[in-house]
Amino acid sequence: MKTFVKYTLWSLLGIVATASTVLAYVALTFDPNAYKPQIIRAVQENTQRTLKLDGDIKLMFFPSIGARLGKVSLSEFQSDREFASVADASVSLAVWPLLQKQLVVNQVSINGVKVNVIRYKSGTTNLDDLLNHKSEAAPVASSQDQKSSVVDFDVASVAIENCELQYDDQAAGNQISISKLNLKTGRLTNALPTPVKLSAHIQTTQPKMDIALQMATTMSFDIEQGRYTLKGMELAAEGSMLDVSGLVLKLAGDASADLQSENYEFNLFVLNASGKNAGEPFEAHLTVPSISLKREDFSGVNLQLNASLEGAFGKASAALNLPSFKGNMDKFSLQGLSLQAGLVQPEQSFSAKIDTVLIGSLKTMQFNMKDLNIALKANGDKLPGKVVESSLKGSVQADLERQSVHAKFAGGLLQSRIKAEAAIKNFKVPVIRYDIEIDKLDVDPYLPPKVAKDAAPKAVVAEQPFDLSALKELNVSGSVRIGAFKAANVKLTKLRVDLKARDGIVNVEPLSASLYQGAINGNVRVDAHTSSFAVTQKLIGVEIAPLMKDADDLELAEGKGNVVLAVTTQGNTVSALKKALNGTVSVVLADGAIRGIDLGKLVQGVQNLNKDSKAETLGVNKGEKTQFSEFEASIKIKDGVAHNDDLSVRSTVLRLSGSGDVDIGQDKMDYSAKVIMAKTDQGRTGSLPVRVYGPFDAIKIQVDYAELLADIARQRLNEEKAALKQKLDAQKAAAQSAAKAKLDAEKAAAKANAEEKLRQGLKGLLK
Repeated sequence: MKTFVKYTLWSLLGIVATASTVLAYVALTFDPNAYKPQIIRAVQENTQRTLKLDGDIKLMFFPSIGARLGKVSLSEFQSDREFASVADASVSLAVWPLLQKQLVVNQVSINGVKVNVIRYKSGTTNLDDLLNHKSEAAPVASSQDQKSSVVDFDVASVAIENCELQYDDQAAGNQISISKLNLKTGRLTNALPTPVKLSAHIQTTQPKMDIALQMATTMSFDIEQGRYTLKGMELAAEGSMLDVSGLVLKLAGDASADLQSENYEFNLFVLNASGKNAGEPFEAHLTVPSISLKREDFSGVNLQLNASLEGAFGKASAALNLPSFKGNMDKFSLQGLSLQAGLVQPEQSFSAKIDTVLIGSLKTMQFNMKDLNIALKANGDKLPGKVVESSLKGSVQADLERQSVHAKFAGGLLQSRIKAEAAIKNFKVPVIRYDIEIDKLDVDPYLPPKVAKDAAPKAVVAEQPFDLSALKELNVSGSVRIGAFKAANVKLTKLRVDLKARDGIVNVEPLSASLYQGAINGNVRVDAHTSSFAVTQKLIGVEIAPLMKDADDLELAEGKGNVVLAVTTQGNTVSALKKALNGTVSVVLADGAIRGIDLGKLVQGVQNLNKDSKAETLGVNKGEKTQFSEFEASIKIKDGVAHNDDLSVRSTVLRLSGSGDVDIGQDKMDYSAKVIMAKTDQGRTGSLPVRVYGPFDAIKIQVDYAELLADIARQRLNEEKAALKQKLDAQKAAAQSAAKAKLDAEKAAAKANAEEKLRQGLKGLLK
């Protein structure tokens, strides 16, 4: 036995010595650089690409077998343009394990790799010729051959430094650049944990991204069993993406994969993100202690996500908590799903909490949120009672395959009781149906405060056009009914708003409510194709004074009556809409007053006027008003200018008529009226011209006292003319009466004389 061992050892030593001698001879006599021309020619003939071997090829045989290349480059297909290059590369193998079908690599080192990949608009790439050539040339090995060729491998270390990959996707208009790629590992062999470090700089144009990436982990694998694990993984990324700048991502945790059993696990998974979105800072934090994926089954516990965003609107935050989740593609359940959201502003804060159980199927894409509870809370000194709390209960069902969602809610919302039901179909072009009923709703506490009229003027900002194109795809039908509603300080009851929108046409009909002891009823039509609007409204029996006061703090008129409005306009800015306004308005009021001026007082003071009185300009006096029993006017609007010429105002002491224009587009007016008093203190009527003009925020009133005096003078002159005429007529009548009496007397005397003479003559005849 000892002799056998002795001879065996001597034989092995002889084989090693012989092999060493052969390898030494080859290393000393063989020059691989002499074969460069043949290698270059073979590559050119087989690939029609140009291979350049600028560096020396060095072979190593002891203590390891290996090779080292200097600079190598490969051109594009049938072109001299460079496709890929390597600055330096080397690999060395242990000889003895290789004889035992074990691949033991002492070291793999690659430096300065550059690859340019292009995907053309036609869909082809500059790799297609290489891939097709390889697939055509490579013989299909049998399973037995593949099994026999399997060797164990063991790599002492891998070092990849300063590599670069450029990908130009001309079809998608995207460019991807991976530069400064570095990879360093420890020993790579089955079932042995090894450290891995990776770093790279990634840039893309679609979407816009510029990220510096670093990763460190301990990796182990079993190729035959198909098992891979990452322990203590730490990944960090910094840079920018889309509108996010200063982005910092940090990922940590353990991961494992068993490809044969299709089992994947993530443990102690932590993700932190921070940065600025459009200049507004944000943070996000995600933790998942355990996630398991096995074929179609998944499960996990205690998923927590927290996020915050600061901006001009305040600080917003959200927190998602999922105690447990499990299921598979056919059915899953998320128990105890809780979502909290909040918004903090300088003077108020808002919070919301949603609790539900989500069950569904990823196979059929059907989901059901049952026992859905929504709690809302608002805090602020300007809110009613400083605190507003609301709670809703309901359910949501979604069938994403059929593209439909149906939801029902009931409960308290903003100190109101609400019932709501909504349905959505066809997500690409949504068909929306809804029905909402609310007992009362006051939205004023939640609207921005009004700017005081006497506040300092702000810098002029260019008017921004509005876009109605979104209405072209809208398909909505629904009704909202509110028992008591308040908005912009205007109070309504029994409000009903029914809306139908389709193919860019929006109709609101009816738009009805009871308000200020009267009622409103009408409709609104919007055409998104032409950006045009049409409004028809009737206000019946409405008290004008409180309506104007509540709506815009205006004190222009009093009275109860009817207002009929029918107007159209077109444009994509507010100013354009005002200038394009056309239509008619009619107003009929009773037992009211015009506020800001007392026309009766002005005319009654005629006794204080003299020949030097003239036109005088006055401001609006809120303490004065002109009473009337009837007020009627019809208005025609054309191109933003409202014209009236049939104003008729009546009271016991005056009559008012007028005509003029209100330029809605330019926010100004010029209106002339004439006030006629029934009787003055002097017993005469008074006619006073009044002109109202100027911009809406600085109205002026001009009264023409000279014209009033002229009117009084004309009346006095007419009175004197009438008196003189009466006197002359009396004198004429008296003279005519005297002349007639004298004539009658003379006629009577002549007649008597004639009769006497006749008697005397007859008497003589009779004798």
